Amino acid sequence: MSASNTGSNSGPTRSIVSQITLLLGLVVLWCLLWGKADVLTIVTGVVLAVLVSLVFYLPAVQLSGRVNVLWAAYFFGRLVVDIVRASAQITWLVTKPTYSPSNAIIEVPLSTRSDLIMSATAEAISLVPGSIVVDLDRANSVLYLHSLDTHDEADVDRVLREALGTERRLVMAFGSRDDVDRVCARDAGATPTARATEGNS
Repeated sequence: MSASNTGSNSGPTRSIVSQITLLLGLVVLWCLLWGKADVLTIVTGVVLAVLVSLVFYLPAVQLSGRVNVLWAAYFFGRLVVDIVRASAQITWLVTKPTYSPSNAIIEVPLSTRSDLIMSATAEAISLVPGSIVVDLDRANSVLYLHSLDTHDEADVDRVLREALGTERRLVMAFGSRDDVDRVCARDAGATPTARATEGNS
């Protein structure tokens, strides 16, 4: 009987944990959009997160159930470094007299099958100046991102490696064991080839 009760209680408990995680994620996203985390921003984020959860249908968040603290610290630390470095590079580009704009839309095939990791990867990439995700193919786990200062295949490959590196750090920190295995298998083989549509703008 105790085993049956444990099994029956695990469903509601897991659902509550998923809902709380989703609400916290929405609040964090709201704070990131505003670029600050003061009391007013957090309170309005909580209110909006609750309203969104009640009014709009949101698919259930599938949590992996694992967190690697060291990889999580590395992910957030590397994200800060990437933001600072990219900000300096963009500042140099816009002040460079001989700069010739050449941008591209790059297809990035991901290894994860988690909606949460996929969304977090897109958000992390978009937070770094110079690149922004313009579309996401959920069914095929593909991101399409717009990248500045992309002149040749070497630049496209660099952007692809950076995007896949962001996904890898997130998967190693928060992804499921299946996602970890897929990322490790990808890293052991050849790096996926990106397709890019270039343009001057």
